[in-house]
Amino acid sequence: MAYFPNITHAQALVMKNEGTLEEALGDGYDVSWTSFTAGSSEVEALFAQEIDIGYIGPVPAINGNVKSDGDVVVIANAADAGAVLVVSADSGISSVADLDGKTVAIPQTGNTQHLCLLNLLSQNDLSPVSDGGTVEVVAVDNSNLQNMFDQGSIDAALVPEPWGTILTSSDNIDLLLDYEEIYYSGNYPVAVIVVRKDFLEEYPEVVETFLQVHIDTTEAINADLNSSVDAMIEEINEVTGTSYEKDVILGAFSRTTLTVELNEDALMDFAAISLEQEFIDEMPGDSLVDLSILESLLSEE
Repeated sequence: MAYFPNITHAQALVMKNEGTLEEALGDGYDVSWTSFTAGSSEVEALFAQEIDIGYIGPVPAINGNVKSDGDVVVIANAADAGAVLVVSADSGISSVADLDGKTVAIPQTGNTQHLCLLNLLSQNDLSPVSDGGTVEVVAVDNSNLQNMFDQGSIDAALVPEPWGTILTSSDNIDLLLDYEEIYYSGNYPVAVIVVRKDFLEEYPEVVETFLQVHIDTTEAINADLNSSVDAMIEEINEVTGTSYEKDVILGAFSRTTLTVELNEDALMDFAAISLEQEFIDEMPGDSLVDLSILESLLSEE
């Protein structure tokens, strides 16, 4: 199992903390959990057959599917939205159009927030300096953003939660676009679940058991977020050494939706942007998504 120590991978954090997947699979299986901080690293682990099932961003999932000729398959959604565009309070930026000539930070090149930013720039007839435009786009670790703003090194940042909540609590950083203004009115995947195609074909019963636990965990978190957040904070702290305040995580979930339902149109639009930006060299085919097991389980509820 692969996951990120992020709240957008909330189900994995709670599942790991409570041992529910191990319990559901029983004594015949051993479950090991590996955390990643970059989608590209998780994709490489999938290619190397070190990972069978993983929580991952939609853009790395697309890249993995294309580069593996369909061997990395999306089987469910995990979370939607969960990103905001913030700006320095003294930057004079009051709209996306005002990013002309400014420096904007993203977490990683080619990730979900990067593609959302590129889409916003395109809608406002802007483009990155790397494409001959006027907006300097730089990859910055989220934990360094406050310092970068304080130093005047960046003017804006498109960030995932809980960093939007953390940064906007500062006096010198303002919210420019909330989660529903970033992409698809907030109805877009920020975390999906992938499986290796050969694992899916050889062990469909394991994938089915996992997906049922994923569904149950999603419902449990949504029913009692306050209790579930404690498990998330504990797991994030174990991996990263960072302990978030509970009210920060709860605030972040006001901009993040946990759902197993996948917006395939938004996913394919991410693929189209990835192709345009040459992150992939062809559009994924029908092999990208297989929701058959998920839909069967949901129909039984």
